[in-house]
Amino acid sequence: MAGMTTSAREQTGRSLAYLATLPVDLVKGIGPRTAKRLGEAGIDSVADLLLHVPRRYLDRSQIFDLSNVPLGEEVTVGGTVEKVNRRRISRKRTMIEARITDGTSTMTAVWFNPYLKISEGQEVALSGKAELFRGRLQMKAPDLDRLDDDDSLVTGRVVPVHPAIGGLSTRQIRISVDNALSRATPITEVLPDDMIDRLDLVGRNEAFRNVHFPEERADADRARARLVFDELFRLQLALALRKRRQIDEARGIVLDVDGELATTFFDSLPFDLTGGQQAVIDDIRSDLASEHPMHRLLQGEVGSGKTVVALAALLVGVEAGYQAAIMAPTEVLADQHYLSTVASIEDAGLAPAGTDGAAGTANLFEKGDSPEVRVALLTANRAISNAASDLSRADLHALIAGGDIDLVVGTHSLIQEGVEFARLGVAVVDEQHRFGVHQRVRLREKAQDYDPDLLIMTATPIPRTLAMTLYGDLDVSVLDEMPPGHMDVPTRRVGPDDTSVHDLIRSEVAAGHQAFIVCPLVEDSDKLQAKSATAEYERLMGVYPDLTLGLLHGQMRPAEKDDVMRRFRAGEIDVLVATTVIEVGIDVPNATVMVIEDADRFGLNQLHQLRGRVGRPRPDGVLPAFCILVADPTTPEGKARIEAMVATNDGFRLAEEDLRIRGQGTVFGARQSGMTDLKLADLLRDLDVLVTARREALALVQQDPKLIEHPDLAEEVRLLLGDDDEWLQRS
Repeated sequence: MAGMTTSAREQTGRSLAYLATLPVDLVKGIGPRTAKRLGEAGIDSVADLLLHVPRRYLDRSQIFDLSNVPLGEEVTVGGTVEKVNRRRISRKRTMIEARITDGTSTMTAVWFNPYLKISEGQEVALSGKAELFRGRLQMKAPDLDRLDDDDSLVTGRVVPVHPAIGGLSTRQIRISVDNALSRATPITEVLPDDMIDRLDLVGRNEAFRNVHFPEERADADRARARLVFDELFRLQLALALRKRRQIDEARGIVLDVDGELATTFFDSLPFDLTGGQQAVIDDIRSDLASEHPMHRLLQGEVGSGKTVVALAALLVGVEAGYQAAIMAPTEVLADQHYLSTVASIEDAGLAPAGTDGAAGTANLFEKGDSPEVRVALLTANRAISNAASDLSRADLHALIAGGDIDLVVGTHSLIQEGVEFARLGVAVVDEQHRFGVHQRVRLREKAQDYDPDLLIMTATPIPRTLAMTLYGDLDVSVLDEMPPGHMDVPTRRVGPDDTSVHDLIRSEVAAGHQAFIVCPLVEDSDKLQAKSATAEYERLMGVYPDLTLGLLHGQMRPAEKDDVMRRFRAGEIDVLVATTVIEVGIDVPNATVMVIEDADRFGLNQLHQLRGRVGRPRPDGVLPAFCILVADPTTPEGKARIEAMVATNDGFRLAEEDLRIRGQGTVFGARQSGMTDLKLADLLRDLDVLVTARREALALVQQDPKLIEHPDLAEEVRLLLGDDDEWLQRS
């Protein structure tokens, strides 16, 4: 590759970035049809094939005699094929039995594979688990190697077991990788020599050879360690570059953080801030006072007090003469934010003079001497303000554009054409995982001559590993301290026919409390055996004829949803039957029971969010609450989720467990526009490597902000991210 080289080692050869541009059908043995199947499985290039590493290894350097072969272990045996018997057992299945002898004893090998080629008189090696069947040695579906193969990749050595993919067997993948390596190597080193020495890493070329075809098992371990570091280093390098670009290109505003509004707001709170809240507020105040725009992720438990922290940041922006905005993913959550913000403003004595909540009639253009905050709600179906009644959507648009609204709460409507801010200074994005990068960018672009301060919030706890990987370009604050008086919500599982749930709901309603019943579907489905909200609502009308029930789901008209939520908040509805539309943003402190039907069909984070809808703080304390998981899980994953929910209320522990249950999978799907999936690294197992990779990436970008001295590495980051690097180019 043209340009400067990063390392004195392995200067000649092919870079991984170059191999990422070569289609996989250039590899011997992979034709167009196979390449298409591999592409559908995520292997498009030669680099992809080389990064498809073995899932385990078998040590076949020792061949056992059949007379003393251990049972139940992965072993290799050798011998002569004495007899082969083929029987068709169905239209598509053929059973092949072969009797093998090595002079000490005999063994029967069985395959269900009509394409297997084996014949009498052949010298073969079989690798698999030996067992007794009707008193005789047998192997089921062992790997077969012909001993007359001079160039065997499997006999008498440590053998890689590659995951079968794209219709290719483990053996075919092994041969294809060997063919690819023979033409791709040597592979250019991209890490600086001092980094390789400092971290005691093997060279890249050696790593690729040994991860696939090691001489000894220890060689494979060291090779994998190098490639895992490479993968995490690339990701952290991309994040470090973006963070540096944000610093270099940002057009920030410096805010005075010692104003009266935030102080008045804090003084009006009926509780003291927790130590965690105060620490995060201090971090945010430091960000707002800086010349660089704030880019902070605030994650915290359900009920940890994120909203108070966010409102404090917004009020600092308002007092400095700028507008503030909160963008939420749903109308229900936006409405909740608006109601709680208006209530907090009124409690602090900061409401516009002469107003009464959202129905006030003050003149927006004549502020009094007292500090006041004018709040508006803008969604697809609502346009209201605490400073004026009977506003049309056009009226509210004009007021926002003219700077006569201080704080706007809304949904995606905030980033639509026609919504213009006079001077947006601070923006909060709530439940960030429901938005993509583009939505956040469009909100920030509402401020045209500078970059507003941005606070991203999530109530879904993110394991440290994921936070460092997904949001390594952001400063991260964590609220893991719950307010005084907080009580865990006891959680138990019951079967579908357990009627004790009805008794619990009746007793809680009799005590003046309310209940949620959540179902996974809106309407009944012939394909899914899960309770629907509408069917369950109709059934429960007969179970609770003396109670008032309500129904809420996302397909209802906005006016209907608003009416149901208003009545539930007012205590006019005893039991609310709903879908996950109430997962976030519902704050009804009088609700004490959460029943989740078919709970094993929900994700673990979703279950935790739903549980967080009960046990909410009230002025007189927290009412004891209960969460009932109605489930009869049939899968290991479903059982594990239910067991985890019953075991703990700690959202961060649940997030770790969720990552463990699901596997890292498409970990970057949470970004909606993010990086490529991890192929080698495991975020739980490789946390130490992740920390090291982040440290090294930040240090390298500090020394070489544009990777001018490391062109191969820069090209590798760009090409291996592919189309997903657009987020890297935008701040």
